[in-house]
Amino acid sequence: MTAPRFHRIVTIERFIMDQEGLHPEATGDLSNLLYDIALATKVINSHVRMAGLADILGTEGVVNVQGEVVQKLDEFANLTIQDSLLHAGRVCVVASEEDADPVPPPADYPKGKYVVLYDPLDGSANIDVNVSIGTIFSIHRRITTGSGAGSLKDCLQKGNVQVAAGYVVYGSSTMMVYTTGQGVHGFTYDPTIGEFLLSHRSITTPPVGKYYSVNESNFPRWSLPVQKLVNRYKGLDHGYEAKNSRYIGSLVADFHRNLIAGGVFCYPADNKSPEGKLRLLYECAPLAFICQQAGGYASDGHGPILDVEPKKLHQRSPLFVGSIEDVKLAEATISGRIS
Repeated sequence: MTAPRFHRIVTIERFIMDQEGLHPEATGDLSNLLYDIALATKVINSHVRMAGLADILGTEGVVNVQGEVVQKLDEFANLTIQDSLLHAGRVCVVASEEDADPVPPPADYPKGKYVVLYDPLDGSANIDVNVSIGTIFSIHRRITTGSGAGSLKDCLQKGNVQVAAGYVVYGSSTMMVYTTGQGVHGFTYDPTIGEFLLSHRSITTPPVGKYYSVNESNFPRWSLPVQKLVNRYKGLDHGYEAKNSRYIGSLVADFHRNLIAGGVFCYPADNKSPEGKLRLLYECAPLAFICQQAGGYASDGHGPILDVEPKKLHQRSPLFVGSIEDVKLAEATISGRIS
């Protein structure tokens, strides 16, 4: 009789510590920082799950630095992540899509060597209609010297020097996906024990995907090369195989589906948003790093997102991200390398 096969349960904390053990020089600060973020998203998840039952739906009646109406859950998520990060001595500064300026730890708290940039609740416009939303984060090492608080300079770093990036999608299940430059791993939240458990080890995205995700209501505002690209994805240009259109309108949800199943997410510039709409530091760069580590690619239509040097904290950018061949087609079409 064959003995039953033992299934090892791996929590995110155990996985992070195992990965740390591969690097004898590691101090443990990055591992603990990742766990701080995971803890904050557990708290956010509990409120997202109660959104229809508690008084946390609707707006705060204010507009954030992006010119967007702040949802109650936006503000809660932002403060939850700040509280989790600013008091543990592992960061020197954080920056959020919701805040106009970087936020340092309180004066009487220790300052660490890491910088965290984050979108606390991506897709928050979908909160009231129960569509998947998410949290996105990016981690850099500080580049300023000294042991004091960090500065704007620490935040304005290229995506190709990120030490870690990840996202949490609050959907039919809650899942955290992250990379430290050694592959991409996914963890599904088990509410019965309150832990993220390893469910997707070493995620690899297909080189060519079957989906394209884009808001086609913007078609009249796009440049002719972008219109041509989308028609190629639709199979309307001779020689190009048609893809299936899948667009949720929640960046994390669209990106997650395409990462797992293969596909391309596009948010081009248009004549209403000539610099693009998505935020380089909080959305584009972290997702680009994750996608690259999974075998995919991300571009602004002309070159790698990870090579873009940020000039402003809330800088916007076009984004084409997903299966490498699909994004390369976007780059070649928009840049005019193929007519």
